[in-house]
Amino acid sequence: IGEVCGAEEVGSCEPNQTFHTDRPDLSECFQLSVLAWLPCVFLWVASPAYICYLKKSSRGYIMMSLLNRFKTAFGLLLWIVCWADLFYTFHELQQGQSPPPIYFITPLVLGITMLLATFLIQYERLHGAQSSGVLFFFWFLSLLCAIVPFRSKILKASSSGGVPDKLRFTSFYFYFGLILLELVLCCLNEKPPLFSNVVTDPNPCPEATAGFLSTVTFWWFTSLAIKGYKMPLEAKDLWSLNQRDSSKKIVPKLLKEWEKEQTKVKSPEEVEVLLSNQKAAPHQPSFLRVLIKAFGPYFLIGSCFKLLQDSIMFVNPQLLRMLISFTSQKDVPIWWGYTLAFLMFFAAILQTLILHRHFQYCFVTGMNVRTALIGAIYRKSLVITNAAKHSSTVGEIVNLMSVDAQRFMDLTTFLNMLWSAPLQIMLALYFLWQNLGPSVLAGVAVMVMLIPFNAVIAMKTRAYQVEQMQHKDARIKLMNEILNGIKVLKLYAWENSFKEKVLAIRQKELNVLRKTAYLGALSTMAWTSAPFLVALTTFAVFVSVDEKNVLDAEKAFVSLSLFNILRFPLNMLPQVISSLVQASVSLKRIQNFLSHDELDPNSVDRKTSSEFAVSVVNGKFTWAKEDEPVLDNINVMVPQGSLVAVVGHVGCGKSSLISALLGDMEKVEGEVCVRGSVAYVPQQAWIQNATLRDNILFGKSFNESKYRRVLDACALTPDLEVLPGGDMTEIGEKGINLSGGQRQRVSLARALYSDSEVYLLDDPLSAVDAHVSKHIFDNLIGPEGVLKGKTRILVTHGISFLPQVDNIVVMVEGRVSEMGSYQELLNQNGAFAEFLRNYALEDIVEEDEATEQLIEDELFPDDVLSNHHTDMVDNEPTVNEAKKSFMRCEKLEVVKTKVFLEYAKAVGLVLSVIICLLYGCQSAAAIGSNIWLSQWTSDSLTNDTQNNVHKRVGVYAALGIAQGILVMASSFTLAMGNIGAAKKLHANLLNNKLHTPQSFFDTTPIGRIINRFSKDIYVIDEALPSTVLMFLGTFFVSLSTMIVIVSSTPIFAVVIAPLAFIYVLVQRFYVATSRQLKRLESVSRSPIYSHFSETITGASVIRAYDRHAAFVLMSDIKVDENQKSYYPGIVSNRWLGVRIEFIGNCIVLFAALFAVMGKDTLSPGLVGLSVSYALQVTMSLNWMVRMTSDLENNIVAVERVKEYSETKTEAPWEVEDKKPPAEWPTQGNVEFNEYSVRYREGLDLVLRNITLSVKGGEKVIGIVGRTGAGKSSMTLCLFRLLEAAGGEITIDGVKISEIGLHDLRSKLTIIPQEPVLFSGTLRMNLDPFEKYSDDDVWKALEHSHLRKFIGNQPAKLELECTEGGENLSVGQRQLVCLARALLRKTRILVLDEATAAIDLETDDLIQSTIRTQFEDCTVFTIAHRLNTIMDYTRVLVLDKGQIAEFDTPTNLISKRGIFYGMAKDAGLVQ
Repeated sequence: IGEVCGAEEVGSCEPNQTFHTDRPDLSECFQLSVLAWLPCVFLWVASPAYICYLKKSSRGYIMMSLLNRFKTAFGLLLWIVCWADLFYTFHELQQGQSPPPIYFITPLVLGITMLLATFLIQYERLHGAQSSGVLFFFWFLSLLCAIVPFRSKILKASSSGGVPDKLRFTSFYFYFGLILLELVLCCLNEKPPLFSNVVTDPNPCPEATAGFLSTVTFWWFTSLAIKGYKMPLEAKDLWSLNQRDSSKKIVPKLLKEWEKEQTKVKSPEEVEVLLSNQKAAPHQPSFLRVLIKAFGPYFLIGSCFKLLQDSIMFVNPQLLRMLISFTSQKDVPIWWGYTLAFLMFFAAILQTLILHRHFQYCFVTGMNVRTALIGAIYRKSLVITNAAKHSSTVGEIVNLMSVDAQRFMDLTTFLNMLWSAPLQIMLALYFLWQNLGPSVLAGVAVMVMLIPFNAVIAMKTRAYQVEQMQHKDARIKLMNEILNGIKVLKLYAWENSFKEKVLAIRQKELNVLRKTAYLGALSTMAWTSAPFLVALTTFAVFVSVDEKNVLDAEKAFVSLSLFNILRFPLNMLPQVISSLVQASVSLKRIQNFLSHDELDPNSVDRKTSSEFAVSVVNGKFTWAKEDEPVLDNINVMVPQGSLVAVVGHVGCGKSSLISALLGDMEKVEGEVCVRGSVAYVPQQAWIQNATLRDNILFGKSFNESKYRRVLDACALTPDLEVLPGGDMTEIGEKGINLSGGQRQRVSLARALYSDSEVYLLDDPLSAVDAHVSKHIFDNLIGPEGVLKGKTRILVTHGISFLPQVDNIVVMVEGRVSEMGSYQELLNQNGAFAEFLRNYALEDIVEEDEATEQLIEDELFPDDVLSNHHTDMVDNEPTVNEAKKSFMRCEKLEVVKTKVFLEYAKAVGLVLSVIICLLYGCQSAAAIGSNIWLSQWTSDSLTNDTQNNVHKRVGVYAALGIAQGILVMASSFTLAMGNIGAAKKLHANLLNNKLHTPQSFFDTTPIGRIINRFSKDIYVIDEALPSTVLMFLGTFFVSLSTMIVIVSSTPIFAVVIAPLAFIYVLVQRFYVATSRQLKRLESVSRSPIYSHFSETITGASVIRAYDRHAAFVLMSDIKVDENQKSYYPGIVSNRWLGVRIEFIGNCIVLFAALFAVMGKDTLSPGLVGLSVSYALQVTMSLNWMVRMTSDLENNIVAVERVKEYSETKTEAPWEVEDKKPPAEWPTQGNVEFNEYSVRYREGLDLVLRNITLSVKGGEKVIGIVGRTGAGKSSMTLCLFRLLEAAGGEITIDGVKISEIGLHDLRSKLTIIPQEPVLFSGTLRMNLDPFEKYSDDDVWKALEHSHLRKFIGNQPAKLELECTEGGENLSVGQRQLVCLARALLRKTRILVLDEATAAIDLETDDLIQSTIRTQFEDCTVFTIAHRLNTIMDYTRVLVLDKGQIAEFDTPTNLISKRGIFYGMAKDAGLVQ
């Protein structure tokens, strides 16, 4: 450099001038060359890549603004200033002076660089970049480099008493001012480019338009944080999703790669090989490769940031070393200390910014992966074959979407640790070796030994978690059944038996939790004591290996800070690896699912060439390729516009035929042709969770007159009048607030409105009442209906319609046995004629009770509780008219201190105090051991190190081990307290729920109650304890840091107040906003899954109506809605991190500054202690805010459980002093006296002033009446599911309102309308308390005609019933209920007759059994079919809740009253 500068003129670098002086300065040569060229080199290196980037990601141009003009003008001015210097140098040459070459080179280079910068300013504007990182760095560097000459020029001028070179002096200050201005302008933001989508978006994300500084510090998020703090956020406050993160962009990207991958795999040669050699494992397309191709590049950017951050991480320990050596030397100038302090600060800030950039990239990648996976799985689920669908249930597929996609999301955030952790470990070891030499190996050995220890604990914990999940699943499944069948449990008085079962499972669950807690305490101890043990062994070995080894402050504290760095990667590695393993399992599952076979879209020929509307030729169909064919040799021709009925016994393949026509089955051979569009009505109506109108329109546009016609034809008009919002009523999931018949009619209306050419109707009439089915047939399906002229294929059981159809197809065991018109088939006298003979007699009777007047009454089926919400719909004052959605709304609120107290009480107040004390002692021990260490290092100054090495090591070890033991004790007591609290809270909740009156269950969705038992109890069991543990841990660490720093440099106390203020401020903003965002995120998450499971169940309907594109779009919109609240959630964590770490970095800065100030009074040991403590405080500060936030989020669970444990309860189960005698009731006399009842407070009376008396053993009282007359309410009153509003009921002289509920209910028997079975053995279903012997049970089964069926089962009485008794037919379930009744055999029996669900044979069996087995009992029958009660002793006719008639059937008929009218409708009298 001397050559260029001209040594005699400028003077090269002199160390004396720079370091050993109180006024340091750099030589002029260095200033002119290195400092001036540095920014220029940066800009020239960065600009080619930057220009390419701008060219690629151009967003349209920005209009020339005032800001831009100023920037450009200043850039040109800078160029002029630089070249003015150059021309001045030429001028000097001409004057005969010989300036050194540097005076030519530097202005030239600077000038050209300024032109480049000006060019970049314009280039950015033309490509729509609103702010620039590259230029910001360039101006910032230039300013930094210009500060040195700025100072040195002034120093020179003041020392030499004048300015030697006036022009260069002035031009330099011009240059400095302009650069400062450029830097300030560079921080401001341009307007968004023209034609960009930011302009059109109603609520764009400010990130897109944020400036460079704002992006780096996440400042653009602040507005949302403030808004969330001021008031609860709502969905409308959230920013729109960035284009690049939306499903529209991301899912196609993934699918495109997946298609490529699949086509690559399915090359023709391989297929041949597979055919010839079945055993060759098929080469599966790799989904991992697809993910890497789609999301790898973006993720890599994040990895680069991680690499940078890892390198910067090791700067601070080095600076700490310099700082400690600075305090131990006497003659070092003080400015060096300050420089070190500020360098530490800047290194820490840089590390913070880079780290959060990296996290941002990782989290966004994770979010995109989740979006893509959900989209791909959703699209696939619409087209998979039925075989594939059976291999994975709806629940499993929803799990792929929720659990597995989530795992990927969690993994991407830490994936970089796979290479970063080893890198950090290597670097840390390298620096440690430099510091302490080989003794480091002892410490590392301890760390390595701890890894298997931790791994074993982790494996054990995982095993326990799996076990606990199983218990939890079992408990939730049982709870679900209990809540679904709560009415039956109450009627049978079986609550206690089930409560015991739940508590037994819960006890197992808590035992596992307890074991997990023991392990947790061990691992917490390992994790807290690890750094200490490592330090102890290292230092002990270091001191004892060699006499000359002296442990001074520098070595000790630098090593400590390096060990602290080591601690994180060592702990993370096993976690990352285990989540990698989990994710690989998920990957396999998703890959398998996406590789499932798809339905062949061409299996049904949709061409319009054939003359038949629907034809099947030689069809052979199966559900799965490997199964036996279900339909064989099918030949069906349906002419255009005809009505064809398909009949046959249960399970003969009628529905399969419809599926074959829809293309839902695998076609083995033959051809299927369907002309034109299809409308399909499935056997079980599929109803979306949307308004009634949307369900009918199903994506078609609304046409008032057509819509009205459809409603009339489907007999829906009267129903709309009762629904709270008419046709805009929200219908719950699976159509929960419609009766079965209404669902079916909505499904028919959808088909009718779609106005298709071919109608496939799969038994739509079985679910509706007889008269409605007649109405629908006449007005809709039949020869005179709205659909006449369309092609209709109707699967039916109703015989009365058959004479009116054009053709009948008779199916027997998967084949078409005969086909022809009604008359032809009767004459053939084949299978069809026999089918008719079996059913005709029973059926004709029932089919004809179709009076028009009944249609007006048929609002809802009368059994209020089987269909949950009838009573709410009528005249429920609390229904919010505007929303018309009908469940109780959940509320949200700020967490009150009261809840924390509640929880502390549940833990136990004494225990809570003890826990806090233990934590305090543990921190004290930790501080003690470190202070001892700093004393020990001070020995090196007084040279008496060797004398007391053993004492020093011994005390250090003792303090550390005490800390370990205290840690263990504290986390242990904490865990015990938490488990006790969890046990108490769950027991209270369960107890209360079983004592809650029935009305609560009718108005609260079961899902919400289940949620309390699953989600909230899970939080109390697992999430809350770990949160409390972390919170207490971080709180005490932060506290002890403050104590240490203040005790070593008391002046630090001054800074604590402002820092704490900022900290609390940020924390309040963050906690408020992040909680709202979490809430919005979880609220918007469930629609994704519920829409998904809805789609899977309705896939065949969606395909039949050709609506998959619309449903895919709906799913995408729901996912985007969810990500819209998830994305700010990620950013809120980054925003918090940057701010909190800034506070942490300030603490480091002040600790170092005050250490420098108090240099003369402090020992190096104390400086090391306070600064190394400060260095690790950032982490715990950050976690403390997160934990506060989590704690507030999780403690809500306690409140929610509490809320449901304190709802109003029903009457006591047993009243000791009013216990009825054991054999009561002996006669079975029942008297109603002026009895009235209502469903709930504020509703009308359902029964009014009923007075009647029934003698014991009176042969069967039939109760009849129109729908809604209060028939079912009579039974509910007997069992006191409804409490009297007036009057009373007495049984054998005992007032039922005075005895305990169990005493009452266990003495009555009911056969309910809907048979409810619980999962468990058949034996348990009949006799949960095990009161009866096996012989009794078999006898009951024999009388209920189940003996043969059960006897043939290998398991006999231990036959496992699945959930809801799915593995028995409906008829068999009904018979099981009969067997229950026979076992109990009480004096009073209530038979709530099943409506249309049951087949006629079962019905006869039940009636005959009751006539023989219960002849001496009082029997109440609620009849829907009059023919069953014509031979009863007396019949009670109810009308509008009052007794209309009560007499023998013969007398009633001769009276010609209501009963006569009903009998006439039913065709029982002429």
